[in-house]
Amino acid sequence: MPEAEHQVRPSWDEYFIGITHAVAARATCDRGKSGAVLVKNKFILSTGYVGAPMGLEHCDEAGHLMKTVSDEDGHAKQHCVRTTHAEQNAIVQAARHGVSIEGATIYCKMEPCLDCAKMIINAGIKRVVAERRYHAAALTREYFSKAGVKLDVLHDEVENYSNQ
Repeated sequence: MPEAEHQVRPSWDEYFIGITHAVAARATCDRGKSGAVLVKNKFILSTGYVGAPMGLEHCDEAGHLMKTVSDEDGHAKQHCVRTTHAEQNAIVQAARHGVSIEGATIYCKMEPCLDCAKMIINAGIKRVVAERRYHAAALTREYFSKAGVKLDVLHDEVENYSNQ
């Protein structure tokens, strides 16, 4: 009888990051197709993905709503402002359903933008696990450090996406 192959179980961080990929499959903006998962005590509290606010047209239907903004270095970057970010949607879904996320961990595709970082801090989330770096996350890192939010990035490389 052949010996069974030894299967290595993913760590908890790898497991929940893997779930963000499934959540991201629902995203309706192809630029940063992203998902987020809120977890506490190894229990999923809420999920969110990138998409337009409920009842409004999605990028998949109406196209992107692009705005040019400057990053920390003064370089012009393109942002689609039609959507709500995955982290924001996960926080809002928890709030809509009365789920406390204080002390939770949020798993996401890349380091959160500054607006998401501020929401994460105010929601009482204590840890962020990102799969990759975000090209404009210098202030996010600074805010998290000052607010006592632990940031772990699994792959120390910048996430690239179209029309960045």
